[in-house]
Formats: sequence, C-alpha cells, structure tokens
Amino acid sequence: MNSFIRVARLGSFSAAARELRVAPSVIAKRITQLEKAIGARLVMRSTRGLNLTAAGERYLPRFVRLVAEHDEIFAGPEGHQRRIEGMLRIQTPPTITSLFLGTILSTFQKQHSLVDMEVILMERSVNPLEEGFDLCVGAWPVSYPNVTDVTLCKYELITCCAPSYLHDRSPPQHPTELVDHPCLTTALFRTTWGFTHSRGSMNIEVHSRMQSSDSTMVRNAARMGLGIAILPRFLVAEDLRQGALIALLEDFPPNAYWIKASVPRMKMNRPAVRELVAHLKASMQPEPPWDR
Repeated sequence: MNSFIRVARLGSFSAAARELRVAPSVIAKRITQLEKAIGARLVMRSTRGLNLTAAGERYLPRFVRLVAEHDEIFAGPEGHQRRIEGMLRIQTPPTITSLFLGTILSTFQKQHSLVDMEVILMERSVNPLEEGFDLCVGAWPVSYPNVTDVTLCKYELITCCAPSYLHDRSPPQHPTELVDHPCLTTALFRTTWGFTHSRGSMNIEVHSRMQSSDSTMVRNAARMGLGIAILPRFLVAEDLRQGALIALLEDFPPNAYWIKASVPRMKMNRPAVRELVAHLKASMQPEPPWDR
C-alpha cells in the first residue's frame, strides 16, 4: 500500500523506488501483489505516462488512512517517540509561503536537524488525511472529519483597483454593482465574493476576467488596471500607501478569513508534528508576521 501511495503521488515507479530506496522492479512487484489481493487493476501504464484506474482512485484515500494508522501504531517505543525527527509532508499556499511561511518552516528545520520536509505549494482546500499530508496550511473555511484545525492568524482582505481602472468608470458604491465590472479572482473564493455590513452579509457572483492561484499575479494585474480584485491587505499595503492601488467598498469589507493549520488527529501526537504546530503558532501569534 505504501508503494502504491508513493507511485500515485510521484507519478512513476522509478521515482517511488528512489524515495523508498529499492529497485523499480520491487515497486512493480509490490503493486502487482496489491492488485491481486484487491482483485482489481490499480495502475495503468502507457507511452504517455502512468495513470490510476477508477479502482486506484477509489482505493487511494483508504490506503493513505490505513498506512497512517499503521505508522501510528508501530511508531516505536515511547522514548523514541519523544524525538523530533522524521519526514514531514506539508501543503501550503503559494503567496504566503514565498513571502513568510517558507522562512518560518526553514527556521523550524534549522532548530531540528533530524526533520526532513516535503513542502507542496497548492491553493486549494486539501483533506490532509486523504491526500497523505502531515499538515496543511490555508485560509479555506472547510473542515474535514478526523482532522484538527488550529487557528493561526486572521487573513484580512481588501477590495481594490488601480486609479487607471477608474479613469473612465465610476467606482462601485455597493457590492451588487460589481456585476458590471471585470474582476480579478483568486482560487480562494473564485467568482463568489462575500461581503459584510452592519445589516448583514451578502454573496455576489462576479465576472472573472482573470483567475490565478497566486495572489501576487492578481495584484500585478490589478496594478495594471485590468479590473477589481480582493487581495490580502498585507500584499497591497505598500501599493495603497503609494497610490498604486486604491481601496473600494470600504463600508462593505470582504468576509473574514482565518489562516489555520489542519492536521490529521492521529498525527497530532507525533512529536515533529506537535512541535511544528507550536512553532507556527509562536511565529504567527499574537500578530501575524506581516504586521511585525
């Protein structure tokens, strides 16, 4: 099962073999044994590469959970368990990682020389239990069964555009007016923008002229006057001060989001995971790194 998980994640038998330090033929044999035990084909190989079958897609998250439970049960004696060591597989969002989280994670590794990391940058909601992560960081307002969410800090957003965008347009006075404007969207909330007001909250469906998983790309497009965007305040604070961007709809702030660490419950007792969570909290509380 572990070999199959590595093949599915890395996309090749040879890459899985290198990670597990065995010959590719050993990986192929293990996959064949697993397919015989399951009674279904799990992997299809062709000249264009490797793909999971429908059965492979269906069994993958179950295998991930089973292997995680196995590793938890047979992790070793209690004394060994107190050591902060091992591989951590982590998912983080691109923009925050390149600006802040990358340094925070590197600082953790510098403090704990026996910890190795694989950091995957993705801007989407991830169930760490099903996708084989020890910890996921993001601002997605989604929770999963048997996964613990640890709040790290507030993710403040602001609606903005370039002055040049308003050269021949009137700025929107109400969120409903956004339907008449081209908008620049991120993967976090895509074309459904939520706003709060003293009289309640509302969701507006906007037209996305451009969408990206990287907020920096969306900010650059906003600077060029391509449309209206909702972006992290820390990312546009200097642009707002210098007048490269201007704030819009200040009476209707975007819905509040929170950056959190999501950890499978069965992994919360693992020393390396527990210490990393504590390190993230210390690095992002009581104020986030961009406010320091």
